[in-house]
Amino acid sequence: MRQGDAQERLVRSPASVRAAGTAPRCPECGSTNVAQVLGDNGGVTYVCTACGHSWN
Repeated sequence: MRQGDAQERLVRSPASVRAAGTAPRCPECGSTNVAQVLGDNGGVTYVCTACGHSWN
Protein backbone atom coordinates (compact mmCIF):
# COMPACT_ATOMS: atom_id res chain seq x y z
CA MET A 1 0.00 0.00 0.00
CA ARG A 2 1.37 3.39 -0.96
CA GLN A 3 1.62 6.15 1.63
CA GLY A 4 -1.42 8.41 1.39
CA ASP A 5 -3.75 5.75 -0.02
CA ALA A 6 -7.27 5.94 1.38
CA GLN A 7 -7.42 2.14 1.62
CA GLU A 8 -7.65 0.47 5.00
CA ARG A 9 -5.80 -2.66 5.96
CA LEU A 10 -6.98 -5.50 8.15
CA VAL A 11 -5.00 -5.60 11.38
CA ARG A 12 -6.86 -8.26 13.33
CA SER A 13 -9.09 -11.11 12.22
CA PRO A 14 -12.37 -11.84 14.00
CA ALA A 15 -10.95 -15.15 15.27
CA SER A 16 -8.00 -13.47 16.97
CA VAL A 17 -10.28 -10.91 18.61
CA ARG A 18 -12.49 -13.71 19.99
CA ALA A 19 -9.42 -15.59 21.24
CA ALA A 20 -8.43 -12.56 23.30
CA GLY A 21 -11.87 -12.60 24.96
CA THR A 22 -12.75 -9.06 23.93
CA ALA A 23 -14.99 -9.60 20.90
CA PRO A 24 -17.04 -6.49 20.17
CA ARG A 25 -20.63 -6.91 18.95
CA CYS A 26 -22.02 -5.18 15.90
CA PRO A 27 -24.52 -2.53 17.03
CA GLU A 28 -26.55 -3.16 13.86
CA CYS A 29 -26.99 -6.96 13.84
CA GLY A 30 -25.41 -8.15 17.12
CA SER A 31 -22.85 -10.40 15.43
CA THR A 32 -19.41 -10.93 16.97
CA ASN A 33 -17.92 -11.41 13.48
CA VAL A 34 -16.15 -8.07 13.70
CA ALA A 35 -12.83 -7.02 12.16
CA GLN A 36 -10.72 -4.14 13.41
CA VAL A 37 -9.22 -2.03 10.62
CA LEU A 38 -6.66 0.74 10.73
CA GLY A 39 -6.97 3.74 8.42
CA ASP A 40 -4.13 5.82 6.98
CA ASN A 41 -4.64 8.53 9.60
CA GLY A 42 -4.17 6.00 12.40
CA GLY A 43 -7.83 5.87 13.39
CA VAL A 44 -9.37 2.53 14.33
CA THR A 45 -12.64 1.38 12.80
CA TYR A 46 -14.65 -1.80 13.33
CA VAL A 47 -16.40 -3.58 10.46
CA CYS A 48 -18.99 -6.33 10.85
CA THR A 49 -18.16 -9.13 8.43
CA ALA A 50 -21.72 -10.45 8.71
CA CYS A 51 -23.69 -7.35 7.67
CA GLY A 52 -21.03 -4.85 6.51
CA HIS A 53 -21.85 -2.17 9.11
CA SER A 54 -18.83 -0.08 10.17
CA TRP A 55 -18.31 2.14 13.22
CA ASN A 56 -15.55 3.61 15.37
